[in-house]
Amino acid sequence: MKSVATTVVTAADAAGRFPSQNDLEAVQGNIQRAAARLEAAEKLAAGLDNVTKEAGDACFNKYPYLKQPGEAGENQTKVDKCYRDLAHYLRLINYCLVVGGTGPLDEWGIAGAREVYRTLRLPTAPYVEALTYTRDRACAPRD
Repeated sequence: MKSVATTVVTAADAAGRFPSQNDLEAVQGNIQRAAARLEAAEKLAAGLDNVTKEAGDACFNKYPYLKQPGEAGENQTKVDKCYRDLAHYLRLINYCLVVGGTGPLDEWGIAGAREVYRTLRLPTAPYVEALTYTRDRACAPRD
């Protein structure tokens, strides 16, 4: 699992050099934001079930066709699998907050999911909608 520190050291090593001042500042900034990241990770973990339910509900509300025969949510078993997948992505996001980088999501989420969804011909837009809903609901507005 990659963190900012391991990414910086690996890149410097691959280039045959010591980490630069910019590299070290990136690591230092990451460490300075650690408390906020860990607080966010703790809140996400504490509310994982509720956040997953809200995100899934938002997804099925925006894409009601998903509950029609032949679609990803045509029965309760398939709906439960959708919620399970959302919880999995939220856990990966939680891991990213803990390590301070996107490594867990890059390594375990995106590459694997792309192949699974392509093979099973599952729509990705509903998952994007669910995660966007979660981001917009959970994050404070930014400038």
